[in-house]
Amino acid sequence: MVVGAWLVQDGTGGSEPPAPSPAEAPSGGAVRPAGLSGTPMAAAAPVRISIPAIGVDAPVTAVALDGEGHLATPPDSERNLAGWYHQGVSPGQRGTALMTGHVDTARGPAVFYGLGALHRGDRIDVARADRTTAWFVVDAVDVYDRTAFPDRQVYGQAPDPQLRLITCGGGYTKGQGYRGNLVVYAHLTGHRRAA
Repeated sequence: MVVGAWLVQDGTGGSEPPAPSPAEAPSGGAVRPAGLSGTPMAAAAPVRISIPAIGVDAPVTAVALDGEGHLATPPDSERNLAGWYHQGVSPGQRGTALMTGHVDTARGPAVFYGLGALHRGDRIDVARADRTTAWFVVDAVDVYDRTAFPDRQVYGQAPDPQLRLITCGGGYTKGQGYRGNLVVYAHLTGHRRAA
């Protein structure tokens, strides 16, 4: 099991990124009822992620675990780059696919800066190397303190195709960085093949 992803950066020096409304948190600890996902897809690496509601359109690179067993992040030299945990399932496959990205860097907002503004029902599209695009719908958005990160809920393998987007969150303190992580929970609703 992957241990919490600590995406500590220097912060933007300005306003904090949007925080999700408590209404977007998982209800009673449950993300959503099982059995609502679309048909599982074959394995294929993600190459691009698009989240129209917050203007995300970014390439995807493979990431692994760092030396401490935490989910690594893409290089912070490229602010518009998302990472996919390539040792797990790919987005659209049965199970829990993991994607990560910086909320900001020392140079300003980064790819997942706006995740806290997402709502249930918002769409996430993941283009894959096999020329298909997996469509996901947001089920919940929540922020967790470092000391209370729900590893099993976030990283545990789902029985159907699900997606987790992970970035920093929970408030920022100079010298210590962000106090926790923001997690977006989503499930597959369908897919299409490029013409």
